Amino acid sequence: MKFICIGHATYDTTLPMNEYPKENLKHRIPEKIECGGGPASNAAYLLAKWGMDTTFIGIVGDDYYGEKIIEEFNSIGVHTDYIEKNKDLETDSSYIISNLSNGSRTILTAKSNLPNMVDRSVSIHDADVILVDGEHFETAKKLILDNPNAISIIDAGRVNDYTKELGKMATYLVCSKDFAEEFTNKKIDYNHKESIITIYEELKIYFKTNIIITLEEKGSFTKIEDYKVIPSIPVTPLDSTGAGDIFHGAFTYFIAKGYDLEKTIKLASITGALSVEKIGSRYAIPELNQVIDRYQKDNHDII
Repeated sequence: MKFICIGHATYDTTLPMNEYPKENLKHRIPEKIECGGGPASNAAYLLAKWGMDTTFIGIVGDDYYGEKIIEEFNSIGVHTDYIEKNKDLETDSSYIISNLSNGSRTILTAKSNLPNMVDRSVSIHDADVILVDGEHFETAKKLILDNPNAISIIDAGRVNDYTKELGKMATYLVCSKDFAEEFTNKKIDYNHKESIITIYEELKIYFKTNIIITLEEKGSFTKIEDYKVIPSIPVTPLDSTGAGDIFHGAFTYFIAKGYDLEKTIKLASITGALSVEKIGSRYAIPELNQVIDRYQKDNHDII
């Protein structure tokens, strides 16, 4: 199978701390963790790590961080032929404060003012699966239209005209709780299931596709015959950076492999949950056999 991931590429520097830093003080950090990042970018890395024929399409600057991103992709087997290196652009970089006491993270991103690819003539007509995160809209739209039989997934994290249009084209819209609440201008109340049902139905009416709402440690919500919250697994979080991206990458893998929607979400949730037990998004991606073993242990179901 041929997987295409289109979207944002950044270079992450994670600074682990035992508590959130206080202002106007000097803090010494014994180590830093550096790796590539970005929603579709992290998903591409996971797919290649799990043995899939994966191409990443995006843009980086013609600089040190851009080279590091390409080298990292090449090291895991991601095809980088369609990564555009822009001489007028600095590669996006993110600085992440990882609070080890509670697993939270604070992300500061230095983002370019030139977010879209200049060369939109990418021509791929044999994709089996396409994952987009809303960046490089024209290229993403073209590839979905050029591959009408491909499974397409949008990682919908931000509400804008691009995610709205791509969401209508996708086979699966997998959105965050924040996206769902912002899009509908309604709040999810975990004590009242009707609140999330109302939001789900509003999304369904607009996008007319398969909807999955991720709820972080609460799991995910969708409709499979009936409405259901599919729980995640309990873990002790260390660093939640990239957990959502990793969920989307695993979702893409398992749905493409023919697993039903509920099992796909369970497996993706396990993948994302296991990742928060380690520091650094790409270093935290679990091995495929770890995910399968954990699923079988919890569900007593051989897959």
